[in-house]
Amino acid sequence: MRALRTLLIVVVILGGLFVAADRLAVHFAEGEVADRVRAGEDLAAKPDVSIEGFPFLTQLAGGKLDEVKVGIDGYQAATGDGTTIRIDDLRADMRGVEFSGDFGSATAATATGTATIPYGELLKAARAEPAQVGPGITARLAGLSDGGDGKMKVELEVSLFGAELPRRVSLLSSLAVRDDRVEVRADVLPRIGDVDLVESRIRAVSDFRQVIDRLPGGIRLDRVAAAPDGVEITVKGSDVRLAG
Repeated sequence: MRALRTLLIVVVILGGLFVAADRLAVHFAEGEVADRVRAGEDLAAKPDVSIEGFPFLTQLAGGKLDEVKVGIDGYQAATGDGTTIRIDDLRADMRGVEFSGDFGSATAATATGTATIPYGELLKAARAEPAQVGPGITARLAGLSDGGDGKMKVELEVSLFGAELPRRVSLLSSLAVRDDRVEVRADVLPRIGDVDLVESRIRAVSDFRQVIDRLPGGIRLDRVAAAPDGVEITVKGSDVRLAG
């Protein structure tokens, strides 16, 4: 019995040492990956990196991580015209990550994630000068917000025949993803009093598209919907570069 007790104590101690070493190693690896991602994506701050699965040391020995979660806040995505648009709370879940020994390069077999484009950022990127939408009538994009059921509420500021105080007109719009673009299209166009607005002209103001290009690691836009704090996007990709 004494020998068995001694053996159990040794096993427990060794097991504890293994767990401690495993957690120390994963903490070091997360810091290395975070540094690589920050440098590779030219981020202002180090991203959150979490390497999932236990034990980590066996994954390290095999050169492949089961799952790596990355969080980036305030990512500046390219818009295709030389400007950027801020994307908040970008969370990516990367699986099957193969890496080099020093984490100098790492590629995920698949990746999925979510992020939010604040309405203010999208409005700033999409806002245009007032446009002539009818005889004596001008309109401009004035506001974006949540319209419920995944729709976006778009507000137009319409000036009638040079009136000093413009009118606010609200309409609901649907969102879609086309390639690297978020597209916004009004479901039903507004009617201003007894004036029928020319559809092509009003849509030049109410409808717009915004390119979201060069997301981290080459992930791509998948779906989009309006939400309380902004436009929620989902992203996905394969053979996604995590580092290198």
